[in-house]
Amino acid sequence: MAEEAILEPDLPIIDPHHHLWDLRPLIASFPEPRHPFIETLTHSAYYTFDALLADARGGHNVIGTVYMECGAFYRAGADPAMKPVGEVEFVNGVAAQGASGLYGPFRPCAAIVGHADLMLGDGARPVLEALMAAGNGRFRGIRQQAAWDADPDVLGPAFHTPPGVYLADQFRTGMRHLGELGLTFDAWLLEPQLGDVLDLARAFPNQPICLDHCGSPLGMGSYHGRLHERFDIWRTNIRALAQCPNVSIKLGGLAMAFCGLPEQGPMAGLSSETLAAMWRPYIETCIDAFGPDRAMFESNYPVDKWGASYNVLWNTFKRLSHGASDAEKHALFAGTAASFYGIGDMLA
Repeated sequence: MAEEAILEPDLPIIDPHHHLWDLRPLIASFPEPRHPFIETLTHSAYYTFDALLADARGGHNVIGTVYMECGAFYRAGADPAMKPVGEVEFVNGVAAQGASGLYGPFRPCAAIVGHADLMLGDGARPVLEALMAAGNGRFRGIRQQAAWDADPDVLGPAFHTPPGVYLADQFRTGMRHLGELGLTFDAWLLEPQLGDVLDLARAFPNQPICLDHCGSPLGMGSYHGRLHERFDIWRTNIRALAQCPNVSIKLGGLAMAFCGLPEQGPMAGLSSETLAAMWRPYIETCIDAFGPDRAMFESNYPVDKWGASYNVLWNTFKRLSHGASDAEKHALFAGTAASFYGIGDMLA
């Protein structure tokens, strides 16, 4: 594992995308040989408040975070639609721990993104209302991942999403309720599917949407060795999405095993200089397309632990923003996240 001196240690950071979970019972159930993504999780299967606190206190000036749903701590015995409410209840408790001030000024999970199945259509409304109540003022919106590929080796057995989720009529009925309640939507799908989120963004021009993980370029399965070949396709779709003013983008997720950037893991031991050179074409394309006011660096931790330690990850982002103005850095590292997720008071 590479360890480095912290670059720009005073630069305020709001980490807008991380998880908390205990995946140990789940991982034990997966058969051998394991998909590289499952191997990633075996090295970060237990990531709760203490681990997050240690990473956030590692030297970078992480002042707060946004929690991103990951299917953790669902309610046992609840109606299936309502099970995700348990995750928001759990995370709100973590946020309350941080808000006590016992751990200093750090504010974990200041905003919470949960999950509701918008394929429920009108039935999503009571779930969204229950999530809002459970968040006690911290709940901001949902993520519904739609990652799918015809090649089963790309995602492996952990994902069972059907194709075309964002295009389905039932999903879009549910999406209307999200807008009526003033909630955000995080989209995660794979590079070959970017047309689906583009269609969704155009159909709901007033719905705030954040595209996760730079649109997830692929270097896995049948896409192995094809990143260069598909780069222009990815870039064209990113530029088209940037023409939708309701869409923002998260700059990260490139250390996931799906991308092959790097192929080695976990915590490949590569320096921030090496990672910055590897990721620069993707990060710079996104920033050029969306601008700093609609782009935000994310850790995607602990999933991106596959490629980098928390400190090296943020050093990489700081190298990638070298030459940006102070105002642009403020937006990329904290301001855009604070604005999108409604936690601007953290920067007052």
